[in-house]
Amino acid sequence: MASHIISSFAKFSEQFSEQPFLADESDERITALKNYFKSGGVISIGRSRGDWPKLIYPPPRRLKQQIKELQELKDKFAGQKKKWSKTHSAAENYHLVNNVKKIAEPLYWKHMAKYATDFDYREDAKAVNLPAHLVADPRWKPMVKMFINDIEYRKNLTETVQNSIVYKKDKRVAKYANELQAFRMERSSNEIEMLDKKISNLDKQINTLNVIMKWSGKK
Repeated sequence: MASHIISSFAKFSEQFSEQPFLADESDERITALKNYFKSGGVISIGRSRGDWPKLIYPPPRRLKQQIKELQELKDKFAGQKKKWSKTHSAAENYHLVNNVKKIAEPLYWKHMAKYATDFDYREDAKAVNLPAHLVADPRWKPMVKMFINDIEYRKNLTETVQNSIVYKKDKRVAKYANELQAFRMERSSNEIEMLDKKISNLDKQINTLNVIMKWSGKK
């Protein structure tokens, strides 16, 4: 049986313009072929006898290998998406989680006691907007501890926040914490969006090859 090498849907349509199967737009093979050709695929087929022609190339073995490779890539991207989703969730819930964790920190209650009874301490804490609620975060705990226990450190920090150009518009020593979480949320959102597009494209390719695989099994 003679075979035909075809590399575009236009050529496929031209080759089988007289065959009735081309008129059925609901046939999943029509959509699959269009997608397959767009991705650079080529096929080799036998002659048609009123029904879909026999698919000679790609053979089932080749299709299975391609599907396997695409699925592995999809799984890889899905794993990356899961990690970025965790990063996004952690950043989004950062302050909520730390507000809960602070309750178990003795240092937080020491701050609260001083804040309630020591006027000078309270004014300094207000001046720098002390991030005592982040005391459970290892990044901020040492600074909060020094602020509570070392009056010289506290006064130096208060003066710096009040007079430094760095804090001129925003007198918060924990401004970096907020900016860091905002950055992490934006970065993770962008990565997730990019990975979603890649996964969606792979799903389309896998579905296309599965349809062609079914076609290859037809006699």
